[in-house]
Amino acid sequence: MAALYILQLNNGKYYVGSTTDYQKRFIQHQSGLCRYTSKFLPLKLVFHQEYKTYKESRKAEIWLKKQKDKSFIERIIKKRRRSS
Repeated sequence: MAALYILQLNNGKYYVGSTTDYQKRFIQHQSGLCRYTSKFLPLKLVFHQEYKTYKESRKAEIWLKKQKDKSFIERIIKKRRRSS
């Protein structure tokens, strides 16, 4: 199982990634083991969506990053919170 995930950084920006284990990856980010996000601790996992394959989650990550719109990401997060 793979996942697309979104982290909220301490400066209010978002980090989008994909992985085969989003919980383990989040711990790596929180521990400062990832160069970019280590500068913006603490982080908050605000969204994740599971996919059958890493290829699918990576495709979703690339598509989302191409949107280049913070408000688009915020709408995705809000929509998920309402449906939970």
